[in-house]
Amino acid sequence: MPGACRPPRWPLHAAPFPRPPASANACGVAPGTSSCDVAIVGGGLAGGLIALALAARRPELSVTLIEAGATIGGNHIWSFFEGDVARDERNLLAPLVSHAWPGYDVAFPGHRRRLNQPYYSIRSERLDAAVRAALPEGRVHTGRRALAVSARAAVLEDGTRIEAGGVIDARGAASLSTLDLGWQKFVGEELLLAAPHGLDRPIVMDATVEQYDGYRFVYVLPFDERTLFVEDTYYSTSAELQPDLLAHRIQAYAAAKGWQVESVARRESGVLPVAMGGDFAAYWQSGGGSVAKAGVRAGLFHPTTGYSLPDAVRTAHLVASLKDLSGAALAAALHDHAASAWKERGFYRMLDRMLFRAAAPTQRYKVLERFYTLSPQLIARFYAGRSTKGDKLRVLAGKPPVPVLRAIAALREGRA
Repeated sequence: MPGACRPPRWPLHAAPFPRPPASANACGVAPGTSSCDVAIVGGGLAGGLIALALAARRPELSVTLIEAGATIGGNHIWSFFEGDVARDERNLLAPLVSHAWPGYDVAFPGHRRRLNQPYYSIRSERLDAAVRAALPEGRVHTGRRALAVSARAAVLEDGTRIEAGGVIDARGAASLSTLDLGWQKFVGEELLLAAPHGLDRPIVMDATVEQYDGYRFVYVLPFDERTLFVEDTYYSTSAELQPDLLAHRIQAYAAAKGWQVESVARRESGVLPVAMGGDFAAYWQSGGGSVAKAGVRAGLFHPTTGYSLPDAVRTAHLVASLKDLSGAALAAALHDHAASAWKERGFYRMLDRMLFRAAAPTQRYKVLERFYTLSPQLIARFYAGRSTKGDKLRVLAGKPPVPVLRAIAALREGRA
């Protein structure tokens, strides 16, 4: 039926993560001082996945997760392509996946295409439930903000001090002033419709809409035959977000498609960094030079999409594989991992400079329109952050979809 999700190629309902036994030194957070083996500060996607990986692979450890918000993962829907995650790392995500489709569509003014790479979505509610099931009672602490974090301790705003063999800081971005950034910003709404919408797979980019504030596209996920998640997205030089305006545009988009909206079940918004350059060493130092970091705080996000899920999965598996989880060893391992990823992704930052600085704002869609004429395998490797040398040459081959002189200037800026 329209909107129904076909079974994916890998199982979504793997056995639940094993619950580790209670430990004598498990962290409690009554005011005072407590201790544990690993403390994770920040319960977003990166912190939550590290907690799950440690619970599954290192059940002998006492792990505490501390999050300032009311729930683990907040209010988000994360999506990813099958190729984003290595086969041997998919079991970590399998219990979290809420929706799956056999492929996706894209639409541009001069080009439409259907691609058959499987696509998945995770609701933050699934992450919250999985983490609470995997860690023993008393190990997950929400609504608790950390005031200070070091390699082996965290101090919470109520005066509690948590001492650990090692601490991982996953609280979100450090000082973005050290990076040269554009922005991907969005507002998304889950719409309940009066009648079936007729979609059988996501529309990852619909750039046939009127262009405002840089490159604009609409992103659509069909959850069931009468439920859609519709997101209005912009690649902009400004991080300013106008939620009410974007929500109005979502309603206008639905009306133009002939979808009668009965109600809005949820709304989420975000502003993601799109990296064109910057000083990685300064960025890492700004978040605490001697502290282990994960997620966006470690600079671990795709420079072009801003998405961090593939990096979060890789980081979780890396942490769970480390023999030494002391504060110093964690900091060294995660710094080297993040620094290596930053170095390897210079190609994507160069493309971002071409997108933001070589293309006129209303013409930026042409860069993506041309990109989506390339091979499905190249596109998949691009989103996974694993482009080959051949891929890079193919992306740059031919006449650029931006003014040539501006393209050359963007390339020279990267060499400088």
